[in-house]
Order: sequence, then structure tokens, then C-alpha cells
Amino acid sequence: MKLLSKYFSHCYTRDLLQFYSFNIIKGKSVLEINHNSCSLFKENKNVFRINFENSKLDIKKKYDYIIIPDTLSTVLDIQQLFHEIRTCCTADTRLIINYHNFFWLPILTIAEKLSLKNPQFRTNWLNTSDLTNLLEIENYQVIRSGKRFLFPVEIPILSPVVNKYLANFPLINNLCLTNFIIARPLNLTANVSPSVSVIVAARNEKGNIENVVKRTPQMGSHTEIIFIEGGSSDKTYEEIVRVARKYRKIDIKYDKQTGKGKGDAVRKGFSIATGDILMILDADLTVSPEDLPKFYNAIASGKGEYINGCRLVYPMENEAMQFLNVLGNKFFSITFSWLLNQKIKDTLCGTKVISRKNYLQLSKNRQYFGDFDPFGDYDLIFGAAKMNLKFTEIPIRYKARTYGSTNISRFKHGWLLLKMVVFAMGKIKFIN
Repeated sequence: MKLLSKYFSHCYTRDLLQFYSFNIIKGKSVLEINHNSCSLFKENKNVFRINFENSKLDIKKKYDYIIIPDTLSTVLDIQQLFHEIRTCCTADTRLIINYHNFFWLPILTIAEKLSLKNPQFRTNWLNTSDLTNLLEIENYQVIRSGKRFLFPVEIPILSPVVNKYLANFPLINNLCLTNFIIARPLNLTANVSPSVSVIVAARNEKGNIENVVKRTPQMGSHTEIIFIEGGSSDKTYEEIVRVARKYRKIDIKYDKQTGKGKGDAVRKGFSIATGDILMILDADLTVSPEDLPKFYNAIASGKGEYINGCRLVYPMENEAMQFLNVLGNKFFSITFSWLLNQKIKDTLCGTKVISRKNYLQLSKNRQYFGDFDPFGDYDLIFGAAKMNLKFTEIPIRYKARTYGSTNISRFKHGWLLLKMVVFAMGKIKFIN
């Protein structure tokens, strides 16, 4: 029986290690709060461990991650614990917690009595809403939550299929053993006025260039506009040069992209940007530049870390988006909300905002997904989700373009987006 208990414990611990390893960026500092001196990361020198029962926090030390694996069931005052660990947080710290699903209580009790599982003393059994409430009281914001690990027995073929795939589907997912929450502390951001870089990828957009400059508000301590021209046939680049010379009091930069696609142009713009906050504005002006301060306020105030425009709330202008495009956007919205465990209604809105600091970290880890996105939308979405950034959507009124024609092919690019979703499932959802 002891051998069986050790066997089941090994399967469970291995799954937890996979979960935490996926969500912790390599090389970052980690504080692990455990009980009975049990540690998930025994060999990791970047992990500092404390036993909450007999150890004190070093309030001078700040950590990138604070993890609480299988500990809250024995903590006498969970709210007090959340209160105390804030002293070890920065605005970028991620709190990662896992705990057992209440559904499994009778099963685990029987397993302990049969010596199939190591006995565990429990003083409480909380659900996700209970913990979310305690986190909110202590000024944390839940980024995402979910469940995993359905079949705690190692059987070749069967176990991987059940835990990697079936466990992630709706309804079935409610039966999983492990619950998890990933949260971040709020109100730790300094009261500053960050600078802004507005990146505009422009291909055959000559008629919109001057309006981009005239209509883009000045935000924060400084705003620069960066045009990246992409092989236009209507003299867009020449127009950019003319406008930059005309509006010399506005900080305008420009360059030509050497690669192809909007994603390549955006990455080139980001590489020469100097602002603290990076914004993408489509040159077709279907999203009004006058709406950009809404995005700025959301990220500068800490309401979100990855700010995405949403075109699907307000009514659109006639012909702004065709019916099949609307259906496609709704499909990808449902798919991505499930895929990322964060609600995102409009994955394809071109207006996206992220801090320069977070983008630089995202680009360092780009190899995890690969350079496969010609649009740049999913490159940012997947990267931000992998970093557990808080997603926030800003509703905007989507307008019909007044110059030129779209560079998007509905069916060709729709098929490509679908393939990227399938690829991302194996990198984000089905990671066991």
C-alpha cells in the first residue's frame, strides 16, 4: 500500500511541477510557501522556501512569483497570509495557488483510509469564489483560474489522453482534481506619467497618413508616432516623409520594413520605439485615434497589462465589417476565452497596447511559440497569456475606412488563423 501511495503521489507531484514550470519564467525569483517542509522545487536555486507555520517573511525581499502549492487547506487564516505576502510583492509579481477540488473530498478521504494517499490534515476546504473574494479583499486581482489533472493514475496512452486533452474540455473539466488561481497585487504602481509610442503599420494608406498625425492625441509625458511603411504602390512612404516635415513639432519617426506582413512591421516599430507604453494603431483609421487615451489610462492606472480593443460592443458603421467577418470574430472570441482562461471578446482588433518592459520580456520568450504570425495579433496575445498578463478590453466604435482597401483576405487569412489556434492549443492548453 505504501508503494501505491508513493506512486500516486509521484503522478500528482509531476503534474504540479509541469503546471508551475509552464507558468514561471525561467530565471525569475520565486517564493514558495509550503507546509511540512515539502517543496516542489528542491533543486532550483532561484526558489526561496518558507514553512508558513514556523517561518517569518523577509519583507525587504521582493519576488517575481509567490507560489502556494497545496497549502491553503491547512492555513488557519488565509486572508492574513495574503495580507502578509503583499510585502514581498512588486506590481509585476504573480501569485500562483493550487488547491483540491471539493468534488474530490470523499475520494481523497477513502484513498487516505486505504493508504493509497498520504494523509493530510485539513482545517478548511475553499472553492474558487471563496479564494477570489479573499484575494479581492486584500487587493489582489485574479488574472485567470481553472482546473486540471483528471486521472491520477499512470496508465500508458490512457492517462496522457485523459489528462492532456479530455480534462481541458468544458463540463469534464469540472471534475478535475486540481484547482488553480493566478493573481496579481493591485495599487503597487508608482504614480507616474509614462511616455507613449504609437506604431502605425502603413501599406497603401497614403490618404490616411496626415489624419493619423493630426488626430493622435498627446499622451503621458511624451508621445511619438512611428510609421513603418510596407512596400506600398500609392507613394505612402513619400507621404509619410512629407507629413513628418510638415508637422515638425510632433515627434514623428518612420522607416521601411524589410520583411512582410503587419506583424513584421509592428515588431520593427517596437524595436525603434522609446516610449514606456507601446500602442498599435491601424493606419486605416477604422479605430479612431481619439480613443487612444482610453487605452493609455487603462494601462497607466494598472487596470490591465495587455489592453485590447473590442469592436463587438457598440454598433458598427455600415460596411465596417462584413457578416462573415463578424461570425469569424465571434468564433475566435469563444475559442480564445477557453484557450487562455481569460475573457477576450475581439482577438482581431488591430489596436493593442502593452508596456515596453513586458514586450521586451515577451520577445525574449517568442521562440516558445515561434515566428509564425504574419499579423502580429496572436504573437502578442499568446505571449501575454504565457506571461500571465492581465487582459483588459476597451470597447471602441468601429468605422468604415474612407481610403484604400483592406489587406486582409477573408478566407485565406481565416484559414491561417484557424491553424494558429490549433497550434496554440498544444502550446497553451494541452501542455501536460
